[in-house]
Amino acid sequence: MSKSGQKTILIVEDEEFNRIYFEELLNQINCKVVIAKNGIEAVEICKKNASIDLVLMDIKMPLMNGYEATQAIKKIRPNLPIIAQTAFALLGDKKKSLENGCDDYVAKPVKKDTLVKLINKHLTL
Repeated sequence: MSKSGQKTILIVEDEEFNRIYFEELLNQINCKVVIAKNGIEAVEICKKNASIDLVLMDIKMPLMNGYEATQAIKKIRPNLPIIAQTAFALLGDKKKSLENGCDDYVAKPVKKDTLVKLINKHLTL
């Protein structure tokens, strides 16, 4: 794939290990990665960077949680796909994520194949 067709994915994650894990997975499938460590940074990045193609949004974060960040981002870029991800996979989390504006949901730990399928569902890699 040429660099011009490369997709840019924003990883919104406050845990360093998880950020590194997602970054490694996305680099393996030729995606450019942008990092935000909290919801406030994510909203600012989405305001300033029109090249973001998809957001991988952690739900449990300090300062601004993933639901609040998703709602703010959707006001700016309503068609930007946002995939919620959470380590606390409780019954109803998927429904709550979708109700708060996320386009999809994945529970941690996330397997590469699962993540690739979700990204492909929302983007053409």
